[in-house]
Amino acid sequence: MTTLTAVMIFGLLIIVGLLVMRFSQDSARKSLPLPETIALPDGLAAQAVTYGPGWYAVVTADQQILIYDANSGALRQTIQIETP
Repeated sequence: MTTLTAVMIFGLLIIVGLLVMRFSQDSARKSLPLPETIALPDGLAAQAVTYGPGWYAVVTADQQILIYDANSGALRQTIQIETP
């Protein structure tokens, strides 16, 4: 093994290590806390949940999107999904 090969292998290992460290730090910082429980109006069942900074949304089985305030848990907006 030549010196150049050893240096290239060592450099590749350093780059891979730096990428792994960088991506693991990003995923830890970006996680937003979800509430322990979400109180849906009576008769509604959740199909999906997504969240963003300051809000979270619940897609219900009857084709509605309910948007809640992340801090207070209050319902901000209801959107009816129109299907063709």
